[in-house]
Amino acid sequence: MLRSSCVLMALLWQKHLGGDLYQVRSHGASVRLYSNGVLHSQWNPRDPLKGSLWELMLLPVFFLPSQQIRSILMLGVGGGALILLLQRFLDPTEIIGVDIDKMHLHIARRYFGVSGVQLVHDDAVRFVDCLSRSPRRFDLVIDDLFGHGRGEPERSVAADLSWCKRLLGLTEVHGLLVANFGSRRQLLASGWRQKPLRDQLKGSWSAELPGYENSVIAVSRQPLSIHHLKQRAPAAINPANPARRLTGLLRRLR
Repeated sequence: MLRSSCVLMALLWQKHLGGDLYQVRSHGASVRLYSNGVLHSQWNPRDPLKGSLWELMLLPVFFLPSQQIRSILMLGVGGGALILLLQRFLDPTEIIGVDIDKMHLHIARRYFGVSGVQLVHDDAVRFVDCLSRSPRRFDLVIDDLFGHGRGEPERSVAADLSWCKRLLGLTEVHGLLVANFGSRRQLLASGWRQKPLRDQLKGSWSAELPGYENSVIAVSRQPLSIHHLKQRAPAAINPANPARRLTGLLRRLR
């Protein structure tokens, strides 16, 4: 995630709450959510594929046929930009978005126009623990749990082996899990790269984007074919398109 000074943007709304500063700003047709100066979400309904981090997190879903992704669990909503992308380019029957920050959910509804999904104000760890005791499973699970401590974006839940096992347990056998990290080093040190989980995963890819420190991982118990992704992904973010806007680097993880 990028830190910005928010210059040359119109302030639509702001609120101080519990020592935190929330701001919604516009830049042309784009709307942006900042929490303590950290950019959490950006959405342009007229031109949604601009080559940003949110599209980098969208890209791996095209490893799977769109009709296979019916149920989605999203941990960390922010302003809901990724939810809006999923709704625009897929046709899921259910999206559950969980965020510990009630103000983020309010902003997602009011300023980003998120609707038609279940937004849950809860701690993601507690919510996942509750789901883990049920038979509920999802076709797509997204872990985008970032806070804004000290005015810098940082993961709010450690992606250790225990956490990653629980998330994989919520993912259907033929499903996909996508997780966002603050850096490639964090990704490689996570539970996803430890042997107990690596042995269960037949598909593992990472993705990075110039201008961002973040690194995204996509994993599945089934093989993930870059050939299939290139057949399905929209042209603006498709790695096979020389004129694509998303210049991210996809790499298979061994």
